[in-house]
Amino acid sequence: MNCPSCGAPMRLKPDMESYKCDYCQNVYFPEKNDDGVRVLGDPCDQDCPICNVPLVRAVLAKCPIIYCKKCGGMMVAMEALEGLIEELRAVQGSGAAPAAPDKEDLQRKMNCPQCHHPMDTHFYAGPGNAVISSCEDCCLIWMDRGVLMRIVHAPDAPQQPESSFSDDFDSQ
Repeated sequence: MNCPSCGAPMRLKPDMESYKCDYCQNVYFPEKNDDGVRVLGDPCDQDCPICNVPLVRAVLAKCPIIYCKKCGGMMVAMEALEGLIEELRAVQGSGAAPAAPDKEDLQRKMNCPQCHHPMDTHFYAGPGNAVISSCEDCCLIWMDRGVLMRIVHAPDAPQQPESSFSDDFDSQ
């Protein structure tokens, strides 16, 4: 990316949300798109598993992601997902429980953009009634457009008190 002021090359700052020009010290923040994603534009060596176009580096709530500019799908590191959800919830809050997903989504077969092995498509283990795909080998999760926001806006599942062994034994 080149500096809009002087045309010199800009490099990504360590905060991963902005670029800085080495020549004029100008700082540039790419605009957020409708999904709240800052598309950094740096291409990856990976293609979208849905529409087969090159994926790009992006940032969502200060979390680096890999993003498809065509379909809006995103790939997130497994260890970053919980923090990303918490960060987005702190800003946006939760809402009403979303409708059940289309069960046909569970039948989808796709390969990991990184290792090209089949991904495991399953329901997200937390709230949101969402279907995600994961690659355990690469520790990556793929989410179609809108899936992350379904999870973020879903109210937390009520916590069930754990019953003790004696409670279970007494009830028999």
